[in-house]
Amino acid sequence: MRERTRLDRGVNGCLAIERELQETLELLELAEAEGDQTMIAEADRTLARLQQEVGQRELESLLSGEADNNDAYLEIHAGAGGTEAQDWAEILARMYTRWAEQHGYKVEWLEESPGEEAGIKSATLRVVGENAYGWLKTESGVHRLVRISPFDANARRHTSFASIWVYPVVDEKIEVAVEDKYLRVDTYRSSGAGGQHVNKTDSAVRMTYTPPGIEVPVVVACQSERSQHQNRAKAMAMLKSRLYELELQRREAVVDAMNAVKTDIGWGHQIRSYVLQPYQQVKDLRTGVTIGNAQSVLDGDLDRFLQASLAARITGADAAAKQAEDTP
Repeated sequence: MRERTRLDRGVNGCLAIERELQETLELLELAEAEGDQTMIAEADRTLARLQQEVGQRELESLLSGEADNNDAYLEIHAGAGGTEAQDWAEILARMYTRWAEQHGYKVEWLEESPGEEAGIKSATLRVVGENAYGWLKTESGVHRLVRISPFDANARRHTSFASIWVYPVVDEKIEVAVEDKYLRVDTYRSSGAGGQHVNKTDSAVRMTYTPPGIEVPVVVACQSERSQHQNRAKAMAMLKSRLYELELQRREAVVDAMNAVKTDIGWGHQIRSYVLQPYQQVKDLRTGVTIGNAQSVLDGDLDRFLQASLAARITGADAAAKQAEDTP
């Protein structure tokens, strides 16, 4: 029923735009024939509004992938650079948490590895809500920060890196096979808040999966629950989600092979640069979108970046389709 409601809303919305467009064009034709400038101006405003609505619906159409409606796992890993990079990773965690809260999403912290002096070495969040993965899926990649380091006694400028990886939460309808012979499960003592029970028992779980055909082992960890059994179940769900996301990437790679704007999201490739010193600017290196108010971005104002990256996918899909038509 939810799927039917979503489809009905989309189809009826497009039909409504089509009807209003036809009526406005007829009105404009009549106004031009009668020389009614007031009516012409009103028709122009209506056409401009319809154009904006079409653009918004075009973006929403990209959230129709098989996993776009799902919740999302968001992993954050500090890069090289010690305390400075770990502090940057924590700032990113706060940024995405703020964005999620502003859009009515619920955020669950599944794993956190504190930094040695400040910040975090890594963290895994679950963002719960409609289209959470669809909106966040283009955020995977390396994020770069340039600022005067608060940890440098000489107040020098530092450059820090952190990586983001977003993958969908799989539901019961999606079957993902995990072979035990390629799976290693480790338990360890949880760190951070959680009470004496969490800190005194090996309740945290880390899973490492190394099946053939995957160059880099898939590693997930969970320490949010009090019992090892609960953390094991959540870690297994995360592992299946990661494997499912790898399969989605493999499918997209087949399409992207025809797409000249294909972007590598591996470590070392920056997708966004955040500069706090000597000026303030956040620039997305894939789409060129630039915002001068860096603090607002760090407070969760990410919509322009997300919309632009989704729009870029439309452009890329169109280019691939045209290339396919032109190929004999």
